[in-house]
Amino acid sequence: MNDEANPLLEGLQLRRRPESCAVVIFGASGDLTKRKLFPALYALAYRKLLPEKFAIVGVARSPQTSAKFAAAMKKAVKEHARDPFRQDVWDALSRGMRYVGTDFADAEGEDRVGQVLEEIDAEYGTAGNRLYYLAVPPQAFAITVSEIGKRRHKEGWVRLIVEKPFGRDLTSALKLNELLHTWFREDEIFRIDHYLGKETVQNMLALRFANGIFEPIWNRQFIDHVQITVAESMGIEGRAGFYESAGVIRDIFQNHLLQLLALTAMEPPIDFTADSVRNEKVKVLKSMHTPGPKSVVRGQYGTGFVEGIEVPGYREEDGVAPGSLTETFIAAKLYVDNWRWADTPFYVRAGKRLGRRETTIAIQFQRAPHPPFEAIAGDGLRPNVLLIHVQPDEGVSLAIGAKVPGAGMTIRTVHMDFLYGGAFRTGLPEAYERLILDAMLGDATLFTREDEVEEQWKLVDAILGGWSRDRPNFPNYASGTWGPRSADDLIHRDARSWRRH
Repeated sequence: MNDEANPLLEGLQLRRRPESCAVVIFGASGDLTKRKLFPALYALAYRKLLPEKFAIVGVARSPQTSAKFAAAMKKAVKEHARDPFRQDVWDALSRGMRYVGTDFADAEGEDRVGQVLEEIDAEYGTAGNRLYYLAVPPQAFAITVSEIGKRRHKEGWVRLIVEKPFGRDLTSALKLNELLHTWFREDEIFRIDHYLGKETVQNMLALRFANGIFEPIWNRQFIDHVQITVAESMGIEGRAGFYESAGVIRDIFQNHLLQLLALTAMEPPIDFTADSVRNEKVKVLKSMHTPGPKSVVRGQYGTGFVEGIEVPGYREEDGVAPGSLTETFIAAKLYVDNWRWADTPFYVRAGKRLGRRETTIAIQFQRAPHPPFEAIAGDGLRPNVLLIHVQPDEGVSLAIGAKVPGAGMTIRTVHMDFLYGGAFRTGLPEAYERLILDAMLGDATLFTREDEVEEQWKLVDAILGGWSRDRPNFPNYASGTWGPRSADDLIHRDARSWRRH
């Protein structure tokens, strides 16, 4: 169904356009730009959400002309965009497109970038407004940020999107924040975590605070525990250089997973402005204590089968050291020490080469205190569970007990399902669409603030400090399974089990 003719989308397209601006992408020849950023920009152009006066400048080391760059991005849009390709939309998007080939540490190259931007201001009326996107390796952050800061335009606003990883520990994150604040105010810095741009993650706020039936029971009195799973069936996909120095704790746990936990556990904000929402998330992160050694499990995948295909173990991947001790799986039992959640465990896990790709948040409620039909329900009656599917099948499911038709009182667990695609009959926007648009609008609600990053690293550093004292026996789980046996033991000790969705 055409979005414009869909009555179920009434009100969904009503959003103000950003001010005129130029988007400058550093690392424009990289995979992120091709697979995510340009398809996102095309989707925004397709829906007429970009400014009327708009331009894009790609900056990368590879030498090429603006025409060649535009052709490569056109090909990327055709391959990866969620919308059908329309030449008129592409013409509007690419009209102000430029490319500058330069090393990020080349001062003369930065001068050329500045010159191109001034030409664009004059030709397209972008008014000196700049949105810089750092899609560059972490080692290039410092020099790129410094060069941008030194050449700040005297007119218009400047905003900076910084991709993860934001540091590799608390010390490096503090240094990076100090560097950024040398040139930019905090409200000009947009630390991106693309999970926060996913519709179902944002729906956590609506689910809790727009429905009177959930918030009164969203606490330790009614919730037995919470499970958060971020599972990937793929391996490291040729990223050994990054993964060997990061591992799953820095790649997923420190950012995606802890952000999902903070959104699940946060108190109601006074409003939905950026600072109000992020203030409540920071309170959650500050309330978390370091889990003991018995409450954290790590793993590394070995050979196995994923979707019927045999795949190599982590140590057999190209670029990985034969005796690597890098973890590709983590499971932990975490606690949020406040009045709402005291003594309620949050079981979290994330890993590569698991049974299938899924990200879910499962809120399991307490069992009914005295069901009169417990004896006849047997194993068919389970506790109520509210399951939020973040990906790939975005939606919400509520497990309830219901009587089976027929004679007698037989109870079985059934599910009430809400699927985004079925309810709104439209494809969900990609996370980068929402996040790039928000950055243009200056809305930082779905971006990570300085103090959030620091609290996340404090917890991760404490866990890594415990790991530094032992040498694990890797690999300890086969590809295509759900992690090491010790992860099951972690939750079985509490007479609970991981959900098998």
